Amino acid sequence: MKYLSTRGDPAPRGFSEILLEGLAPDGGLYLPQSYPLVDDATLSRWRALSYPELAFEILSLYIDDIPAADLHRLVHATYTEAVFGTREIVPLKSLEPLAPGLWLQALSNGPTLAFKDMAMQLLGALFEYELARRGETLNILGATSGDTGSAAEYAMRGKRGINVFMLSPHGRMSPFQQAQMFSLPDANIHNLSVQGVFDDCQDVVKAVSADLEFKRQWRIGTVNSINWARLLAQVVYYFAGYFQATTSNAQTVSFAVPSGNFGNVCAGHVARMMGLPIARLVVATNENDVLDEFFRTGAYRVRTGAQTVETSSPSMDISKASNFERFVFDLLGRDAARTAELFGPGLARRGGFVLEPAEFARVATFGFASGRSTHADRLATIRETWARCGAMVDTHTADGLKVAREHLQPGVPMIVMETALPAKFAQTLREALGREPERPAALADLEQRPRRCTVMPVDVQAVKDYIRTHG
Repeated sequence: MKYLSTRGDPAPRGFSEILLEGLAPDGGLYLPQSYPLVDDATLSRWRALSYPELAFEILSLYIDDIPAADLHRLVHATYTEAVFGTREIVPLKSLEPLAPGLWLQALSNGPTLAFKDMAMQLLGALFEYELARRGETLNILGATSGDTGSAAEYAMRGKRGINVFMLSPHGRMSPFQQAQMFSLPDANIHNLSVQGVFDDCQDVVKAVSADLEFKRQWRIGTVNSINWARLLAQVVYYFAGYFQATTSNAQTVSFAVPSGNFGNVCAGHVARMMGLPIARLVVATNENDVLDEFFRTGAYRVRTGAQTVETSSPSMDISKASNFERFVFDLLGRDAARTAELFGPGLARRGGFVLEPAEFARVATFGFASGRSTHADRLATIRETWARCGAMVDTHTADGLKVAREHLQPGVPMIVMETALPAKFAQTLREALGREPERPAALADLEQRPRRCTVMPVDVQAVKDYIRTHG
């Protein structure tokens, strides 16, 4: 299996190479040259597999430069009941009182209580394995609106040959999210609190990665969802959710996915391209509704930092969906020149783009739908889900539930992808329910722990200088 850039870089690369590289040299994102197609017999065989075995089967279709025995060992060491709390790893919970055929897929039982752990725990193991195999080190540079950062840091803490430099928007994360990241004492973890919004952090990461000389000299890699390996790991739980919600391969399901950076729902797109019987992929946004606007109109209108609204589902306070380029590349028939025209350096100057009518018409064939949720919607959904189902959901998952119910189809199960546990967003849960969400005992004193964090302006050079000093 070889990988290509969405912007046309001519050199095909193997999985282990792009694992450590992140962005392609031309600024594009990596995708496989083609998606492996899964037939009915394979789907039937996979139904009986445990989650680790299912993950190994799917990953093996995309990874042929890591010996099978090693990959099998890494996958089985990652997806354990000890780490994720249940044998199923991603169990479904019925929300039948809210709507027939409505399910919640639990993705947040990992170390940082967010779905990002599902991929990040595997990514940490893959990084350590590949670096040891090469005798190399890596400086991981990432941006987070809340959950990616903590998941990455918990996955990489103490890992040999790895430093993590994580940028986050100063004062924009929940107190729990900040404490999770900033309280880590590990010497290889560096938190940089940037005086801007998430999109500023993401722009800095991309600018540093675009400096190829610096990137190579300082061995810069990424754990954001622009890294294909992370997205690939997320493909697995779409198959796992489908198998739990159905009894026959003739059945279809839909997934509702709270979306900011388009990484999680892009994994669903990959699963659908592989042949998983998905009826709809429902994109749920908060007040920062760039993606909802696109799926309604064909216009991708990037907001400036000042236009990014601060909301009670802060991990989705994103106005530049960096993973969106992968989907548009497929939407355009893998036309790299057209993709580069839309997403290249001119995007920031133009402030977005509008697809041609013929291009936008193709969206319908990819099974996407979308919707928007507000703070008032969030509160109402949290209250109703608690009252009718006895289930407490976080703010982002509430966005997903609200939009999912607008796109239900008779006889088609709708699976809402859980984003995080409610404890991460206690302030809004208290506002909605008048009670404190439960949290694991090991995290009872999280906000009181000492913190390590460096505040800095939105400045590419300042980040480079910090990496030079600490890398």
